[in-house]
Amino acid sequence: MCSFGMQMAFPSNPIKHLHNSDIKSSKLISSNRIGSSDAARLRLHCSSQQHGADELQTHRRSGNYSPSRWDFDYIQSLHSDYKEERHRRRASELVMQVKKLIEKETDPTRQLELMDDLQRLGLGDHFQDEFKEILISVYLDNKYYKSNVDNMKKAERDLYSTALAFRLLRQHGFHVAPEVLGCFKNDEGDFEPSLVHDTRGLLQLYEASFLLTQGENTLELAREFASRILQEKLLNDEIDDINLSTWILNSLDIPIHWRIERVNTSVWIEAYKRRADMNPTVLDLAILDTNIVQAQYQEELKQNLQWWRNSGIVEKLPFVRNRLVESYFWSVGIVQPRQHGIGRMALGKSIALITTINDVYDVYGTLEELEQFTDVIRRWDISSIDKLPSYMQLCFLALHNFVNDTAYDVLKEQGFNIIPYLRKSHEVSRGDVPKSIQCYMKDNNGSEGQ
Repeated sequence: MCSFGMQMAFPSNPIKHLHNSDIKSSKLISSNRIGSSDAARLRLHCSSQQHGADELQTHRRSGNYSPSRWDFDYIQSLHSDYKEERHRRRASELVMQVKKLIEKETDPTRQLELMDDLQRLGLGDHFQDEFKEILISVYLDNKYYKSNVDNMKKAERDLYSTALAFRLLRQHGFHVAPEVLGCFKNDEGDFEPSLVHDTRGLLQLYEASFLLTQGENTLELAREFASRILQEKLLNDEIDDINLSTWILNSLDIPIHWRIERVNTSVWIEAYKRRADMNPTVLDLAILDTNIVQAQYQEELKQNLQWWRNSGIVEKLPFVRNRLVESYFWSVGIVQPRQHGIGRMALGKSIALITTINDVYDVYGTLEELEQFTDVIRRWDISSIDKLPSYMQLCFLALHNFVNDTAYDVLKEQGFNIIPYLRKSHEVSRGDVPKSIQCYMKDNNGSEGQ
């Protein structure tokens, strides 16, 4: 298993376990705006000779940001055959086969293990109903809803299955008392020394400890105890299973609960390949599904990148950071379900715009310009942009068009008007001076009176 570093969903070289696909020119899928005519759209043409002259006379700061390392033409040329319907049909067939595997499995621990495998392989969204049924059964049969310590200690539980169930149940929103794991503590309040021999159980205990809430000392002690023993085992080379030792090493680096599922999928696939209990159907589905989702991400990125270029921000505002690709990648970690592509793309655009506006406030704009800019955004008044310098006109119109376009998409698909929510600003609604202006004043030794 290789390092668990975050892997881009659009690599320049195919991941070894993925089917290789030729990179060739592909026509960009443009986002057609039904009911939104070109004449009605606000144009990003800003002309103000007086403002331009004033800007030349004003000393401007620079963030000295490095240019984007991503080539526009290269990203637009990315192509994947996994966009084709035949791959989706094959994936649907494999999903049905895996559902039968889940139905045939009757052992609760094995059910949880299979569920955990499918989630780490990026397949969890195909089996939500099956997962819910498994978790409800485990929750009720083991009485995890109780918090009575004496009852917990009377029950015969093993550390591995209990910690695994605890983690998965809490991950899916079930209330599980920390006393479920407290039953493995002795009368002094420490975890039983005999647990040091259960390496797999200690790993699950360590992973489960990261789903704690404030004040749950049992889970804090569990993390400290498990991490110490696992580190000693690695240091003393006491673990013969290479897959287990690699998992422990990477979990001590970043636990599962802190990882972004989709960007780590390829790593888990490589690990799953080496396991003696590997199921070929599950592996085939994981590889195919990863390629299908990767193709979807590529198309979303290409559309966002075309939108970014069309906005003219990079060309007309050279002082801002050109980080559209990184903004989209960020959105992949936040909006992970594949079916939420519109939301993922909108979030990527908003992050890029927020970065742009941040550079306007923190790097380029003067105090007077920023006060005017804030006032225009607060009132959301197109007719007032004439008093802004040309670079701020461009920035505001890009923001205005993004808000309206996003609201149009949501209204068309969901029948709900979100413009008031997109325009709403917490600081502006309170009537406060935005924090960026306060930072500007501090950096330039400005007083509150000024």
